[in-house]
Amino acid sequence: MEEVQLSLNEKNHGHFYINDGGQQIAEMQIGISGNDLTVYHTEVLPDYEGHGLAKKLLSAMVDYARKNQLKVIALCPYVFAQFKRHPQEYDDIWKNKN
Repeated sequence: MEEVQLSLNEKNHGHFYINDGGQQIAEMQIGISGNDLTVYHTEVLPDYEGHGLAKKLLSAMVDYARKNQLKVIALCPYVFAQFKRHPQEYDDIWKNKN
């Protein structure tokens, strides 16, 4: 299984993803505009659920946001739930806290 990768197009839309044997098994869809990184959706293939892959994607996205001084808009239910559950961990990058 590969590490988390990031793919962005010329409009700064793309995804963090994890491949296994050439197959994409997990992804987090994002878009970057100005100083905002919007997370739209996180998905892990059913056969790979329960292995912490969504958490790996979340960690990679958070690291990227901090490194690039971006604020995160959590439209994805998974990311929003993690930010809400652990506000002290993500307070510095979470834009839509309410």
